[in-house]
Amino acid sequence: MDNIVFQVDGHLAEITINRPKALNALNSATLKELQVVIEEIANNSEIRVVILTGSGKKAFVAGADITEMKEMNAIEARAFGRLGQKVFSSLENLPQVVIAAVNGFALGGGCELSMACDMRLASTKAKFGQPEVGLGITPGFAGTQRLPRLVGKGRAKELIYTADVIDAQEAYRIGLVNKIYEPEELLDKARELAHKIISKGPCAVSLAKSAINNGLNMDTESAFNYEAEIFGLCFATKDQKEGMAAFVDKRKADFKGC
Repeated sequence: MDNIVFQVDGHLAEITINRPKALNALNSATLKELQVVIEEIANNSEIRVVILTGSGKKAFVAGADITEMKEMNAIEARAFGRLGQKVFSSLENLPQVVIAAVNGFALGGGCELSMACDMRLASTKAKFGQPEVGLGITPGFAGTQRLPRLVGKGRAKELIYTADVIDAQEAYRIGLVNKIYEPEELLDKARELAHKIISKGPCAVSLAKSAINNGLNMDTESAFNYEAEIFGLCFATKDQKEGMAAFVDKRKADFKGC
């Protein structure tokens, strides 16, 4: 891995986009490395939560790599967009929970990468935006789709049409960010949240993620039916047996997995 640092500690994995001289901009090589890491995580049931961040103090991911993009023709640009969409969808659909620890600029592809995570924790110095129209292009890594789903259609259109960059407080106000922390606290708070989630039933957490992600793409009645199926499936897991036994016995549950 030239552009990604990947570490696993027990049930927690951490991914760091590591191109600080380029403000962690996403080129094709970085996207392909990220896909390899995502596939490794997907196949490791011991991992329950993933933290994704950027190296250095300036940027989470400052965007897609303009140096690589500027000479692309239409066919090459479409392939690059599809690559980013594929990788981000793989991240979004991991059975594990993914927390973005946004430590600086999250612009363009960086904002889109953060939105593919389950939740976003931001440094007070973080900046968010989809500035693509200022370059004569549109968001290409599913920003036009995920941003309206997170902050609403009107706010998403305003951000995309104006190319405005917003600070962490505004991102929190509109619902793009879950929590804001001082820079020196960010990773510790992300790990604290990760371990809180790890302490819960891993199968139940993963199934809840599936219910939310898939249900949002269904009509209401289909989503209700899907939730009922997921709820019923829980009763075939060791998580459910242990969780309810611990509640009745008035003790802390010791979850081992499905």
